[in-house]
Amino acid sequence: MAAATAAGGAGAAAALWSEVNRCGQNGDFARALKSVNKILQISKDDVTALQCKVVCLIQNGNFKEALGVINTHTKVLSSDVIAFEKAYCEYRLNRIENALKTIQSASQQTDKLKELYGQVLYRLERYDDCLAAYRDLIRNSQDEYEEERKTNLSAVVAAQSTWEKVMPEDLGLREATYELCYNSACALIGQGKLNEAMKKLRKAEELCRQSLSEDSDVTEEDIEAELAIIHGQMAYIMQLQGRTEDALQLYNQIIKLKPTDVGLLAVIANNIITINKDQNVFDSKKKVKLTNAEGVEHKLSKKQLQAIEFNKALLAMYTNQADQCRKLSASLQSQSPEHLLPVLIQAAQLCREKQHAKAVGLLQDFADQHPASAAEIKLTMAQLKIAQGSVTKACMILRSIEELQHKPGMVSALVTMYSHEEDIDSAIEVFTQAIQWYQQFQPKSPVHLSLIREAANFKLKHGRKKEAISDLEELWKQNPKDVHTLAQLISAYSLVDPEKAKVLSKHLPSSDTMSLKVDVDALENSHGATYVRKKAGKLTGDNQQKEQGQGDVKKKKKKKKGKLPKNYDPKVTPDPERWLPMRERSYYRGRKKGKKKDQVGKGTQGSTTAGSSELDASRTASSPPTSPRPGSAAAVSATSNVIPPRHQKPAGAPATKKKQQQKKKKGAKGGW
Repeated sequence: MAAATAAGGAGAAAALWSEVNRCGQNGDFARALKSVNKILQISKDDVTALQCKVVCLIQNGNFKEALGVINTHTKVLSSDVIAFEKAYCEYRLNRIENALKTIQSASQQTDKLKELYGQVLYRLERYDDCLAAYRDLIRNSQDEYEEERKTNLSAVVAAQSTWEKVMPEDLGLREATYELCYNSACALIGQGKLNEAMKKLRKAEELCRQSLSEDSDVTEEDIEAELAIIHGQMAYIMQLQGRTEDALQLYNQIIKLKPTDVGLLAVIANNIITINKDQNVFDSKKKVKLTNAEGVEHKLSKKQLQAIEFNKALLAMYTNQADQCRKLSASLQSQSPEHLLPVLIQAAQLCREKQHAKAVGLLQDFADQHPASAAEIKLTMAQLKIAQGSVTKACMILRSIEELQHKPGMVSALVTMYSHEEDIDSAIEVFTQAIQWYQQFQPKSPVHLSLIREAANFKLKHGRKKEAISDLEELWKQNPKDVHTLAQLISAYSLVDPEKAKVLSKHLPSSDTMSLKVDVDALENSHGATYVRKKAGKLTGDNQQKEQGQGDVKKKKKKKKGKLPKNYDPKVTPDPERWLPMRERSYYRGRKKGKKKDQVGKGTQGSTTAGSSELDASRTASSPPTSPRPGSAAAVSATSNVIPPRHQKPAGAPATKKKQQQKKKKGAKGGW
């Protein structure tokens, strides 16, 4: 009975193995896995069955479960038996360091392990070792995967050029595929050859379209999705060339395609944020979400991830998220203590909060801890001091940067700042120190002579002719034919040593050699002449008489007399300010509101103010005791010289009839 059962189990196992073999050849690994599990139920420590199970799980994308099976059966599945599968699972689970250890611990380095070793080194950004590994693979293997190996080799060269700024060597690869063209373009971008890189990318785009269009199952959308990475690199070149509008348009087109590559989306979103800077912040905040997608950290290099984090911190600063900015910059500084940018971001945030002294102290501490970055830090500190108005302190900080003291740019900046502070002695000292450095290390170089020239001009400009003599003599010694320098030297000596000036003046060229032979007539008749002198014609007989005073006298045009105003009085001097508006004249005092007591017409109808009592006929001595009735003959006493108000003319006598009628209507109802 036992023998029959064993025979039946063996037959079942053989059938299951046949099923596993058939499913494996058809690519149906899910069904093969079921058969393998049934075999393991019969024999749980079957090495071949366990290996098949691991392979099926890997083919189905269950890397974590496959690694669990390997770790569970370590006694049966030794490292030599299943080293590649274990390392591959760790690689796909982004446990890159563990994968490297697994590969290195394998007793036998197979071709599969070498291929995986190259991929692991690339992910660890050990490009030199990776380059050597792929060269060894290409040299010692001949199969259908040679093109893929060459593509990976070119990718390593492109990474070296981009991230390590290594001049790529010519590998002699024939750029027959769009992947090779793309990698070659990336290498050119790393060298700064943007125009050549753009040509390579256009070629890669063309090859990609040709390659994919041959497959009838590939749609236009699939082609555009494959071209997205090429177009993204084109947009990056446009951005580097300053064509930000074109780059932004192309970036947005790629985002609309919704590519599945989260790394590509993160890079494009980051580049859009750099274009926006402190503008269009709302759009930048939306794009930041794309950089936080799951798996981005495994798709990009360390420098790419670092750049994204820097931009996040800057965006937080621009959006006034001070705590978030400090948190991000502190995290970046802990990851890269020697990096300069996190400290600069922190200092910028402090300046936005008006804490300039604290920002300067933070920069000073960093400069003390990292002397290699001290020059850049001190330049930033000087800028902050200038922003605060402390120009002298800024000069002191700049002069403490020893490696930049002699640079023409630094000399120019210091001289300008000292001139602004009217500290001419310090400015001359800066010139002197720089000239001494070049005299010691680069004598008679163009920069050395240029500094001497500028120092001499500066001293002459500020009246230091005696101090300028040594500089001018040095310049004239280098170029004895320089007349301008000789003239300056003679001018300087004329105040100090007149005899020396006379001796030097003998070296000046004669006036004959200095005169310019210019044809004045030809110059005046030239195309660009703006003034032409009239030539004097020959005098005829009539003209001679006119010249002698016997000719007719030229008729003079009569000047028209200007019209004078109607009220013009020749005895009165005209007002010199009559051309100015009344409000702009010196004697204008403005209208006095509430003080128009002397004007008639205020108060009740027909009444007058107290100041015009002289106009009231009832108060005069010669007027009758009572006002006459309207229409009576004796309206006013014959002896009275006072004109009644109704008969008076207003101050503006030549007023229009319309105005007079309006005044009559206004006072018609009042009785006098």
